[in-house]
Amino acid sequence: MSPQQTGEKTEKATPKKKRDAREKGQIFKSSELISSMSLIVMLATFSIFGTGIINNLMDLLRSMFSINNIPSSITRLSVGTAFIDALRYFFIIMAPILIAAFVSALVFNLLQVGFLFSPKAMAPKLEKISMAAGFKRLFSVRTIVELVKSILKISIICIVAYNEYQTQIVKMPMLMNENFLLSAQHFVKIILTVAFKIAIALAIFTPLDFLYQWWKHAKDLKMTKQEIKDEYKLSEGDPQIKGKIKQKQREMSNMRMMQAVEDADVIITNPTHYAIGLKYKEEDNDAPIVIAKGKDYLAQKIKAKAKELEIEMVENRPLAQSLYIYCDVGDEVPEDLYQAVAEILAYVYKLKQNWRGGR
Repeated sequence: MSPQQTGEKTEKATPKKKRDAREKGQIFKSSELISSMSLIVMLATFSIFGTGIINNLMDLLRSMFSINNIPSSITRLSVGTAFIDALRYFFIIMAPILIAAFVSALVFNLLQVGFLFSPKAMAPKLEKISMAAGFKRLFSVRTIVELVKSILKISIICIVAYNEYQTQIVKMPMLMNENFLLSAQHFVKIILTVAFKIAIALAIFTPLDFLYQWWKHAKDLKMTKQEIKDEYKLSEGDPQIKGKIKQKQREMSNMRMMQAVEDADVIITNPTHYAIGLKYKEEDNDAPIVIAKGKDYLAQKIKAKAKELEIEMVENRPLAQSLYIYCDVGDEVPEDLYQAVAEILAYVYKLKQNWRGGR
């Protein structure tokens, strides 16, 4: 069976499908890219402001446990006030890192997705609480891929941490003879170094995740041939209906044109294939006007109508063909055909005068 018969999604998503998916919040982005880059930015910020942050945290601890700051009577209110003050100072001290984390996450989101507000994505979806759908997601390919990614990340973290441990373990005995402050600073440097190496290792892993998310998003948006046809019908209109409308419009146009034949001064014929109706009033027009034209069946109808109305028909093959090709209904006769048309009109007017004189 063909993909069209089986309903297999083999076609790339149309621009409309991509726009609709974006409005629903169905976009592709790499969370690994955001987390790894944000971690690097946070660590870089800490390496710049780290000394000041550590000193301020030490001052905060000294202030909290200073005998002078311990209230004479410990109550729930005093403890709560002290805790809130300490929490507020803690966030002020950590503000550079928190701001760096927020800004980096925002920037890397915007770089991937751009500005997007999707109320549809926030709307509750009942299928998410369905047990059947939950089991289906649990054993889906996406879940397996996420599991493999998690295992790879944990493996990277463990390898980097173990290698750094092997490097730094030999320095540990020497730190025991140092004072507490120097030892603490050294431990902070070790932790910062390990964190940097882990962040860089995860950043190397992110392009693979980015490519996977792009491929998965494109695959999820693929359409069947029938979906593309249905979308085209909605956007452009059903071809059959449009054909019927055009046919109806042609029929109405032909009816108006057949009615206009009554005003024709002469019908120029091929004689069998073309029929052109001309009208000329010197006070209204600078040149004769084509008020009707037809080919084959329509030409025969025009000639039949002219015969019924006793309108003069003149056979002139090259002129009939030229008028049919170069003129639309309502157009004036081109200058290069003036002479031929004028001769025919003069001939027709002379016939009419002779006929009137004979009467």
